[in-house]
Amino acid sequence: MTKKIDVSTKFIEDYLRLSRYEKFVVPEYQRGYSWTIQNCDKLWNDIDNFINSGGIDPYFFGTIILHCSDEDGKLRLILIDGQQRTTTFIILLKALLMRITKCLGDMRNDEDSAGLRNALTSHRDKLLTILYKAEPEDIPQLLKDSSKLDGTKIMEIRSINEQYGDDLQKILAARTFEEAEKEVRKIPRKQKENKYTNYFRNFKYFYDKLSDDGSQLNTFAKKLLRECQIIEIRSWQMNQAITMFNSLNSTGLPLKDADIISAQLYAKLKDEEQRLDFENNWKSLIETANDLEARKLVDIDGILQQYMYINRASEKEYMTKGYVDVRTPGVRRYFTEDRKDLLDKPLDFSKKLLDIAKKWEQLRSMPVVKLLLKFNENIKLFFASSFNRFGSAENISKEDITAICESLIRLFTLLELTDAGYSSTRFKTFLFGVNVKIVDGSVPLEAIRGDFDEHIRKYWNMDEVKSAILDYDENVLVYLNEYLFAKEKDMEFELDDQVTIEHIMPGSGRNRTTIQRDAGIAEPDEFEKLVNKIGNKILLEENINKSIGNDWFKTKKQTSVKEKIGYKDSKYALAQSLISYPREVWTREDIEKATEKAADRIVRFVFGCE
Repeated sequence: MTKKIDVSTKFIEDYLRLSRYEKFVVPEYQRGYSWTIQNCDKLWNDIDNFINSGGIDPYFFGTIILHCSDEDGKLRLILIDGQQRTTTFIILLKALLMRITKCLGDMRNDEDSAGLRNALTSHRDKLLTILYKAEPEDIPQLLKDSSKLDGTKIMEIRSINEQYGDDLQKILAARTFEEAEKEVRKIPRKQKENKYTNYFRNFKYFYDKLSDDGSQLNTFAKKLLRECQIIEIRSWQMNQAITMFNSLNSTGLPLKDADIISAQLYAKLKDEEQRLDFENNWKSLIETANDLEARKLVDIDGILQQYMYINRASEKEYMTKGYVDVRTPGVRRYFTEDRKDLLDKPLDFSKKLLDIAKKWEQLRSMPVVKLLLKFNENIKLFFASSFNRFGSAENISKEDITAICESLIRLFTLLELTDAGYSSTRFKTFLFGVNVKIVDGSVPLEAIRGDFDEHIRKYWNMDEVKSAILDYDENVLVYLNEYLFAKEKDMEFELDDQVTIEHIMPGSGRNRTTIQRDAGIAEPDEFEKLVNKIGNKILLEENINKSIGNDWFKTKKQTSVKEKIGYKDSKYALAQSLISYPREVWTREDIEKATEKAADRIVRFVFGCE
């Protein structure tokens, strides 16, 4: 007989206190731990306001939905809705335990402190029974031997979307804050607080918020554990778990497209072997996507969107009515409604997403790809579509990638210069139409280039584009000018992460007034416009720019003083060319001449006249 759904109101203390045979489980199809400090700050303020209000009614933290599953005689409480709150409450309780333990160690052992000491000791022991499922008789040994803290787990994280789940156990296993900080994961290429995972950042937030004052800790512990409530719903109906997950998210963060889609994919797996293969694929996908996101390239939802663009273009889904229909469904709707058949093969689906992620990982360091990424964000959608025409990432040639990148950069250069937006027919409609060729490996790249040539020459005038470049005062085309100049000189083009925009004639600094006078420019507004022209800007390494950025031109280009860095130490082609510039000053005439050359160079590139 099917067990009924059990609904009960529980204080936080009672909700989190499990027997030795129970455990919270974050299931495979759930999201990773996503709460940020902003979420924790709201939770903290809710509790703090409740404490300060002096109200007698319990404070309510929403509904938690658990699917109950017996595994080898042990009850697994699978978190369907409430994963983020449950994990955060566990982290908060651990921070509270550390603060209370520290406070007890610092308290005087006298008669005046006895009452508070007893209350805090009671809270400490209660927290130990919750977080480590300790019996009262176990507590003295638990306090004496810190290795016991790494024993019974209150939560098991199975989520294939979670990359840093071991951090929770490391925090729970630590005796002190310093020990926890030492043991948790440090994310590469991240600085300060951002180098930590959400688990430790949130734990640190609560630890810092909690007071060292024993009376305040006592009040906080009483209110949180015995006067804050949730409604717990326990269900034993396994076949409803995925449906509940998709439809019930009343108090948590909005679900990402990847959360919904991974859940539906997981539900379609037929056996344990498929399940293991899918989990391996998805974990590799999440790990790669997280690294790409940290580099500000693309996240998991972006990869899903790119796959949608690839599939719609491959199957010409938006060209069935004899014209290009640029209306685009949302990613979630596309995969769960319009083309839900794609989810019927979870392994194939995950492999295609992983292939896109791996190709981004392989190609992201190519200088021409770095250049492409300086342009409008939508350029990524059509560049990623080209992945479909190539085999493995290792076999993609530099020439092929360069051909795709340059075609896209040419059109997006015009987008950079025009008042028309991406959604206009000159851009979006054309790109959707040509994308059916970009994804098709049987279409020669020369044919695609020809389509760009024809489209650009049909809708734009070379003189008008040149005029727009002459007036251009932004930075994206500075990167393009550097790239094209390097090609002219048959020099290697590189684009480091630490590159900056250098103004040959400085736009600021202590020498600005003198430089403005030497340039023969009376009005500040006129000077501002002149120094921001493309002919006055080059790429330069950050350390060189910091050293000479506000100096006179003759100082920047000098080569005789070996210990002082300047253009002579740069690897960028335009900076190198200025070392031998025949004049010792850089004036209005020089800027206008360089701007004219840059405009001609870019126009020839855009119109395919190289």
